[in-house]
Amino acid sequence: MKVSTTKTLFLITAVMGFMVFISPAFAATTDSTIEEAVKNSYTFKTYLKDDDVRIQAKEGVVTLTGTVADESSKNLAGNTVTNLPDVKGVDNKLEYKGESSPDLWLKTKVKSTLLFHRNVSATTTVDVKNGIVTLRGEADNQAQKELTGEYAMDIEGVKSVNNKMTVTPLTKESQATRDAALSDRSADAKKTDARSMGDTIDDASISALVNATLFSHRSTSAIKTTVKTTDGVVTLSGIAGNDAEKSLAGKLASDVKGVKSVDNQMTVSGKITSK
Repeated sequence: MKVSTTKTLFLITAVMGFMVFISPAFAATTDSTIEEAVKNSYTFKTYLKDDDVRIQAKEGVVTLTGTVADESSKNLAGNTVTNLPDVKGVDNKLEYKGESSPDLWLKTKVKSTLLFHRNVSATTTVDVKNGIVTLRGEADNQAQKELTGEYAMDIEGVKSVNNKMTVTPLTKESQATRDAALSDRSADAKKTDARSMGDTIDDASISALVNATLFSHRSTSAIKTTVKTTDGVVTLSGIAGNDAEKSLAGKLASDVKGVKSVDNQMTVSGKITSK
């Protein structure tokens, strides 16, 4: 009995010693995996690729340092990291690149928000003067033009929208013209289009994009919404003020790039309603 107890204590001590030995190595491997996941996420490779963001993970806590264009980019980065597997916390120390005029800030916000939506024309250009947004570019149909205008008008800070987009149905000739126009756009926009058409967008990025979209639109910015994404299926939970707010949150989420479907489990006035 004495021998058995001694052996047991020896084994326990050996196992504990082994765990102490491998724990730092395991943590280092996990941290390295997290850092790679952040770098390879859709939002970091597409929307934040021109920003100076440094990523360091230690025992599952990710610290972000460097500079980004504006507050929305900082939030997008933080939300993406938060939703990645094995991340225990985020210390978001990102700073803005510098002060900009209200119109320039609003232009960046409108452009980025419109880019998140799959049913907005890829050729849309945005100009802002005194809070008034002017949209130009080609829409495939009247509904797309109107939807783009509605989305822009609902973005926090926009006073009015002057929608000068033209409706050009995609015939073979217009497709060729549009392709030529696309080839002249920035590398950022072209990569965004390519990814939205073919590549799979990771769940963490989808959740971050949905969060950013709901926050940017004035009709949903005040709604307390929790977003969770699994294999492209977005689940919304939280509290909406009324059925219209709940419905709009679901509509906006479903139009975000990468979203396969939306399970809207939000409650209205504290009562569970149907999807």
